[in-house]
Amino acid sequence: MENRKVYYISVASGEISQSSDSSPWNFKIEANDEEITRLREYFDQNHSTDWQNFFRAHVPYVQYHYDRENDAYDEGLAGAYKMIYELGDEEARKHIDEMGILGGRN
Repeated sequence: MENRKVYYISVASGEISQSSDSSPWNFKIEANDEEITRLREYFDQNHSTDWQNFFRAHVPYVQYHYDRENDAYDEGLAGAYKMIYELGDEEARKHIDEMGILGGRN
Protein backbone atom coordinates (compact mmCIF):
# COMPACT_ATOMS: atom_id res chain seq x y z
CA MET A 1 0.00 0.00 0.00
CA GLU A 2 1.03 3.60 -0.40
CA ASN A 3 2.66 4.56 2.87
CA ARG A 4 2.07 8.31 2.80
CA LYS A 5 3.79 10.69 5.19
CA VAL A 6 3.45 14.42 5.77
CA TYR A 7 6.25 16.58 4.37
CA TYR A 8 6.93 20.30 4.50
CA ILE A 9 8.32 21.89 1.35
CA SER A 10 10.38 25.02 0.81
CA VAL A 11 10.50 25.69 -2.92
CA ALA A 12 13.16 28.43 -2.85
CA SER A 13 15.69 26.30 -1.00
CA GLY A 14 14.50 22.97 -2.41
CA GLU A 15 14.08 21.56 1.10
CA ILE A 16 11.82 18.62 1.87
CA SER A 17 11.37 17.95 5.59
CA GLN A 18 9.16 15.83 7.81
CA SER A 19 9.47 18.40 10.59
CA SER A 20 7.44 21.58 10.46
CA ASP A 21 9.78 23.20 12.99
CA SER A 22 13.19 22.52 11.46
CA SER A 23 13.10 25.27 8.83
CA PRO A 24 10.68 27.68 7.13
CA TRP A 25 8.33 25.99 4.68
CA ASN A 26 5.80 27.03 2.03
CA PHE A 27 3.68 23.94 1.43
CA LYS A 28 2.44 20.90 3.31
CA ILE A 29 2.01 17.70 1.29
CA GLU A 30 1.32 14.01 1.81
CA ALA A 31 3.47 11.71 -0.30
CA ASN A 32 4.99 8.26 -0.49
CA ASP A 33 8.71 7.57 -0.92
CA GLU A 34 8.50 7.35 -4.72
CA GLU A 35 6.73 10.72 -5.00
CA ILE A 36 9.26 12.38 -2.69
CA THR A 37 12.08 10.98 -4.81
CA ARG A 38 10.50 12.49 -7.95
CA LEU A 39 10.02 15.85 -6.24
CA ARG A 40 13.65 15.75 -5.03
CA GLU A 41 14.74 15.12 -8.64
CA TYR A 42 12.95 18.29 -9.77
CA PHE A 43 14.72 20.30 -7.06
CA ASP A 44 18.11 18.72 -7.83
CA GLN A 45 17.66 19.35 -11.56
CA ASN A 46 16.84 23.00 -10.91
CA HIS A 47 19.82 23.41 -8.59
CA SER A 48 22.12 22.15 -11.35
CA THR A 49 20.41 24.30 -13.99
CA ASP A 50 20.62 27.31 -11.68
CA TRP A 51 24.42 27.01 -11.68
CA GLN A 52 24.43 26.80 -15.48
CA ASN A 53 22.30 29.95 -15.57
CA PHE A 54 24.73 31.72 -13.26
CA PHE A 55 27.59 31.15 -15.69
CA ARG A 56 25.39 31.92 -18.70
CA ALA A 57 24.34 35.21 -17.11
CA HIS A 58 27.85 36.49 -17.75
CA VAL A 59 27.32 36.14 -21.51
CA PRO A 60 25.53 39.38 -22.37
CA TYR A 61 24.32 38.51 -25.86
CA VAL A 62 22.11 35.51 -24.94
CA GLN A 63 18.56 36.70 -24.35
CA TYR A 64 16.35 35.00 -21.79
CA HIS A 65 13.79 33.71 -24.27
CA TYR A 66 16.54 32.06 -26.37
CA ASP A 67 18.16 30.31 -23.44
CA ARG A 68 17.64 26.54 -23.09
CA GLU A 69 18.89 26.52 -19.49
CA ASN A 70 16.20 29.01 -18.49
CA ASP A 71 13.60 26.89 -20.27
CA ALA A 72 14.83 23.81 -18.39
CA TYR A 73 14.69 25.69 -15.08
CA ASP A 74 11.15 26.91 -15.79
CA GLU A 75 10.02 23.39 -16.73
CA GLY A 76 11.57 21.92 -13.58
CA LEU A 77 9.93 24.53 -11.40
CA ALA A 78 6.55 23.97 -13.07
CA GLY A 79 6.96 20.22 -12.56
CA ALA A 80 7.70 20.69 -8.86
CA TYR A 81 4.71 23.00 -8.41
CA LYS A 82 2.47 20.54 -10.28
CA MET A 83 3.51 17.75 -7.91
CA ILE A 84 3.02 19.99 -4.88
CA TYR A 85 -0.41 20.92 -6.19
CA GLU A 86 -1.38 17.26 -6.64
CA LEU A 87 0.01 16.13 -3.27
CA GLY A 88 -0.62 19.26 -1.23
CA ASP A 89 -3.30 20.15 1.23
CA GLU A 90 -6.14 22.54 0.40
CA GLU A 91 -4.06 25.56 1.43
CA ALA A 92 -1.23 24.52 -0.90
CA ARG A 93 -3.59 24.08 -3.87
CA LYS A 94 -5.28 27.41 -3.19
CA HIS A 95 -1.94 29.22 -2.98
CA ILE A 96 -0.67 27.68 -6.23
CA ASP A 97 -3.98 28.52 -7.94
CA GLU A 98 -3.60 32.14 -6.81
CA MET A 99 -0.03 32.23 -8.13
CA GLY A 100 -1.25 31.15 -11.57
CA ILE A 101 2.06 29.38 -12.16
CA LEU A 102 0.55 26.26 -13.70
CA GLY A 103 -1.42 28.15 -16.32
CA GLY A 104 -4.52 26.02 -16.01
CA ARG A 105 -2.56 22.73 -16.18
CA ASN A 106 -3.56 21.67 -12.66
